[in-house]
Amino acid sequence: MSYSPTAQDINKLRQATGAGMLDCRKALTETNGDFEAAIDWLRKQGQKVAAKRSDREAKEGVVIAQTTADNTTGIVVCVSCETDFVSKNEDFIAFVKSIADAAIEGNVNSAEELNEASVNGTKISELINDKLAAIGEKIGITKFEKVTAPYVASYIHGANRIGVLVALDKEAAEAGKDVAMQVAALSPVAVDADSVPADVVAREKAVIMDIMKEDPKMAGKPEEMIAKIAEGKLGAFFKEQTLTAQAFVKDGSKSVGDYLKENGVKVLEFKRVALG
Repeated sequence: MSYSPTAQDINKLRQATGAGMLDCRKALTETNGDFEAAIDWLRKQGQKVAAKRSDREAKEGVVIAQTTADNTTGIVVCVSCETDFVSKNEDFIAFVKSIADAAIEGNVNSAEELNEASVNGTKISELINDKLAAIGEKIGITKFEKVTAPYVASYIHGANRIGVLVALDKEAAEAGKDVAMQVAALSPVAVDADSVPADVVAREKAVIMDIMKEDPKMAGKPEEMIAKIAEGKLGAFFKEQTLTAQAFVKDGSKSVGDYLKENGVKVLEFKRVALG
């Protein structure tokens, strides 16, 4: 019975070498699942540079956010590299833009799918390996998000260091851009209090309670009382960390929620991708 590599093993090899998913599957199949032998197999196929640089950190890069022509779908992709010398290079930025274009044109849904997509007939994972060999740095698609809605606004901030998508319930270009800039600047955790993940709320409440227990004024107070007070203090967290409750950066006299009501528009969701 022939060996069939698992998706987890394939992804592990891809992360270690920068090779494409299909190449990693073939390498593991050819070597009967021997990880080190699979790396050697890939090296023999001309992917030696990627394998050698698998331990290098790639904290720089380029983030591109863009939408379809009708603004109903948006993607944001981050292609990382090791130095800002490369990330600021016009050719590298254009390279990442071509990858983003391929994501839009191919209606791609994940980073894995994007690696398998093509630009001018060549698979993106192969183009990445070629670029890696040419510039001598570890590069790769490290983050990918997609949003579909009646209207999607996109925004790129800080020389391609942050990309934002904002999904709205109807067309509102100016409001969409304003809210996207808000998300880029203040990085809210959710649209509103009701959409904050339960684990985030629980973690924040636990931190508040731990701080309160260290306060001498709370010594001897029942756990139930401390928990109730902590619930009240969560309001400050929601005000600072949820989009609609935050003060509007362009006019601090109102909240983002107020601004949205004035424009008769609702934020359905948002995605924020930043380097690091």
